[in-house]
This record gives sequence, C-alpha cells and structure tokens, in this order.
Amino acid sequence: MLYLSEVLMQEHELQSFQDVKEALKDRARKGAMLFQIDVKPPFPDTPNNWEVELENAFTSPYK
Repeated sequence: MLYLSEVLMQEHELQSFQDVKEALKDRARKGAMLFQIDVKPPFPDTPNNWEVELENAFTSPYK
C-alpha cells in the first residue's frame, strides 16, 4: 500500500502539486498497486479537486 504521506516524506524535492502528481505516476509505473490518500498536499497550487486528480494520476500514469 502506497500512502500519500509516505511519498511526501520520501521525496523532499517536491515543490508543487504537479510534482506530487508526477511522483505518483512514477510510483505507479514502477509497480505500486494500491494508493491511499491520507493527507492533503501542502502546496499553494493544490486544487479543490485534488483527491480526484491524484487518483487519476495514479490509475492512469501514462497520460
């Protein structure tokens, strides 16, 4: 199980919500199967529909 908080703690270079989406896509491409949203990304550019965008990024990593 991949938790969003884990990604945020492990990848210190993340600077934006877009960076988080790309990190999730990368993890999915590398074989992560399950994703759990347990925290809100702390970036000013995080949109209102951030949960949907992160789920979409993880489930469709090649888009």
